[in-house]
Amino acid sequence: MKKYIGIDLGGTNVRVAVVTEDGEILAQLKSPSYAKEGREKVFNNMIDLIKQLPGWQECAGVGAGVPGPCNQVTGSMMLDTNLPGFKDFPFAQAMTEALGIPSYIDNDANVAGLAEALLGAGKGLPIVYYVTLSTGIGGGLVIDGKCVSGKHGFTGEIANIIIDRNREKINYLAKGAVENEASGTAITRKVKALLGEGAVRHAGDVFQLATEGNEKAKMIADQAIGDLAQLFATLAAAVDPDCFVLGGGLMASADYFMEPMIEKYKEITHEALHDTQFFRAELEEPGILGAAMIPRSRGH
Repeated sequence: MKKYIGIDLGGTNVRVAVVTEDGEILAQLKSPSYAKEGREKVFNNMIDLIKQLPGWQECAGVGAGVPGPCNQVTGSMMLDTNLPGFKDFPFAQAMTEALGIPSYIDNDANVAGLAEALLGAGKGLPIVYYVTLSTGIGGGLVIDGKCVSGKHGFTGEIANIIIDRNREKINYLAKGAVENEASGTAITRKVKALLGEGAVRHAGDVFQLATEGNEKAKMIADQAIGDLAQLFATLAAAVDPDCFVLGGGLMASADYFMEPMIEKYKEITHEALHDTQFFRAELEEPGILGAAMIPRSRGH
């Protein structure tokens, strides 16, 4: 059975693992990523960590999940907000040279989607759209077992999709951008504005208050449900996937919002799209597993 190296690289920590082609983690190591100490420190630490994994030389490929969009032609990151110095750095090529193994990188949401498409909730389906509902809103599109990145690496970067132009301007995103209206951060912000700063800690508290009958919390929760339904209707019209797989911290409250969201989705979509399946993400380690699946998806 083939084995791969998966890397989950963030601004705080880096994890590396040896993973089988069917998703079994055989060995795993974790370290601070040292992002504030510069690119060379981050990269060399990551390579040193990989070389401590038993059997790493036997792996057929290396995949790294990184924050932000990636250029799949150059194998580089297009933004380096969380990893200063990595923009336009030939990341994949440098890994190949350092390890002697074919290496690839992709956005962390894309690799989570790839994991769910190949190993998790979307396994066996041709077109899987993974959406993460958390502090922000992001996603990844997987077609026939391969991540679709697009010319600029922005496929699945859905935070700025507008669901209602008549909302207030919040930040650099457009007015009515779904991330500013239906993410965990947005839901919490709106309820704090109505009930006070100390009323809730996170979106889970908002859904709990709504369940208990708090009318203001219910109003915000129901608005978010409608906004998410509009997001999925827009994505379905553009992509027509076999399924949506939903992950992220907001899914802890899925019992409250998922079914009414699907019903609203059906109200605003063409009848032919009503049988699109909605699944909860299944995997506990989608980042590291998805990263390891990148070389598998490339034929290694």
